Amino acid sequence: MGQGMSSPSKVPVTVIGGYLGSGKTTLVNQLLRHANGLRLAVLVNEFGALSIDADLIESSNENVINIAGGCVCCSYGSDLIAALLDLQQVQPQPDHVLIEASGVALPDAIAQSVTLITHYTINGIIVLANSETIRNQGQDRYLADTIKHQLDAADIILLNKVDLPEPGSLNETRQWLASEDADGHVIETENAAVPLPMVLGGHLNRITKEIAYQTKHEIPHMEHNAMVIFIDQPVDPETVAQQLSDPKLDLIRTKGFVCGLDGQIYAVQTVGRRRTISVAPHSPTDTGKIVCIRYRHPIDQQAISEVIANCKKIPLP
Repeated sequence: MGQGMSSPSKVPVTVIGGYLGSGKTTLVNQLLRHANGLRLAVLVNEFGALSIDADLIESSNENVINIAGGCVCCSYGSDLIAALLDLQQVQPQPDHVLIEASGVALPDAIAQSVTLITHYTINGIIVLANSETIRNQGQDRYLADTIKHQLDAADIILLNKVDLPEPGSLNETRQWLASEDADGHVIETENAAVPLPMVLGGHLNRITKEIAYQTKHEIPHMEHNAMVIFIDQPVDPETVAQQLSDPKLDLIRTKGFVCGLDGQIYAVQTVGRRRTISVAPHSPTDTGKIVCIRYRHPIDQQAISEVIANCKKIPLP
């Protein structure tokens, strides 16, 4: 998956893809409903394809829907680049941009278009898959190429509607997904209900609180673990990101701040195998702390300890 350096002023963008009926609109509404103070901007190809929950809408016109809590939904028609450029003029700036791809779109192509504008950085590609239909679609002679391309592009795959198929059918779908060798972490969901940090990353000082609260009170079927690791000396941020995005650790998300070998403070973030490093715009009080999130299984503390040790082995110049 992609990786790179980004400047502190860049606005993170998450691309939400998946075939028709996978639950993309439901996920967008979930994220808007639980934004918890984040200003989200949603870009959608056309409003007719996206039904924002009526109780979230404060006002609307032909091209813009204003959402409660400072969020906004905009239609970009056939010109995504123009919509992103227009969004740069919006004040206050959104904290995060969501792009809902059409059902047949290739999300990595959309992500590549976003990278043409230096104001934005790709935070991740989320692809939803309908657990009732994805296996048949992935084996259909006309749809298979599109479905496989979408899944291959994903940093996180949300296997949605897992409450609907019979257990035997769901197990076959799990096995089929595993056989496709997609790089994305597979997270099983009902009604696209997933904690905000698992999709968007969130802010470091919110992640563990949101995960704990939403797991207990809002999304009881989700199983995931979060822990904070400490790196108390200068390290190479690229090495840290590379180590944390190793598939062997099976981490969905990590985010935090480290002191680099050059004395600057860096924000380090990973989503699956994607990693992003940027110079922090200030000196965070949480420097030396990185939050790690794993789905379903406990975090391997011994493996994490080895990661920290490997990062500290690099000598100072």
